[in-house]
Amino acid sequence: MDETELPGIRGPLRFRPETGQPLLELVEVLLRGPHPLTPGERELIAAYVSGRNECTYCCSAHSAYAAAQLDEGMTLVDQVRSDLDNAPISAKLRALLRIAGAVQVSGREVTPELVAAARAEGATDLEIHDTVLIAAAFCMFNRYVDGLGTEPAADPGWYAQASERIVNKGYRQVV
Repeated sequence: MDETELPGIRGPLRFRPETGQPLLELVEVLLRGPHPLTPGERELIAAYVSGRNECTYCCSAHSAYAAAQLDEGMTLVDQVRSDLDNAPISAKLRALLRIAGAVQVSGREVTPELVAAARAEGATDLEIHDTVLIAAAFCMFNRYVDGLGTEPAADPGWYAQASERIVNKGYRQVV
């Protein structure tokens, strides 16, 4: 695969479409399907986990996708990634991001206290469930991308262009 044309996960998805298409369907449902959390908030969870996993491609891509769908743009994404405790987000989203951060370390790190704290801030069972699933899925995607030694996009502007495609068309047509 030409990684200048298909950076990051796009090359492996095209290389093995029989596994790639179900992965894209999962991401479409998790990040763009009907949900109480906005697509921007769900992309922010993906970016947060990917950043903690030091996956350059996924963090860059999902940070751009989140920024394109959040009123505060990349400023907010950067604030969340650098200082979750002081980022200007809702207490509910902060509690969900703490759960996502726990999943990034290990699923066993999600404690009853973290779940109770999210519920106390108004998080529903669906939001908690899907936060755990988004975080777990992105741990897998990050390892898939990095395990195959894929290259991130060389041009930072590529992520902005990709975010337009994701926002307007979704993940089903990524590769």
